[in-house]
Amino acid sequence: MRDGDADAVLAVYQAGLDTGDASFETTAPTWDDFTKARLPDHRHVAVDPVTGEVAGWIAASSVSDRCVYAGVVEHSLYVSPAHRGRGVGALLLDALIASTEAAGIWTIQSGIFPENAASLRVHEKAGFRRVGVRERVGRHHGRWRDVVFVERRRAD
Repeated sequence: MRDGDADAVLAVYQAGLDTGDASFETTAPTWDDFTKARLPDHRHVAVDPVTGEVAGWIAASSVSDRCVYAGVVEHSLYVSPAHRGRGVGALLLDALIASTEAAGIWTIQSGIFPENAASLRVHEKAGFRRVGVRERVGRHHGRWRDVVFVERRRAD
């Protein structure tokens, strides 16, 4: 993911947010805020080989500044509406897993709304396990929402 991808990445992000089942966020951040919050070596885009459009993106953030959590990241994954159901999410998860494992990261985690069945499926296929459900963890569009907490750990 490069600065030249900014507009497309943020548009895909906003399209996901507009579904109401992707995040507690409702508006995509500025590019500056987006990049400050994410680790530069663990941000990837998938590009449609025919159109050259950004089909989706994945990015990881540190979960804590404490040294014991140095190998733990949280990630977000978004696929454009036109590219959903085509394996883009799986490709992006593979890229994130490869980059984080090469960097010595041992845990990738995320919280997913239970209504986002496609995201839960693609994560499970990539080796993520459901750790549990955080019930009524936050309000979104005026109602309490649960979040399914998933994680993937390195084999070694």
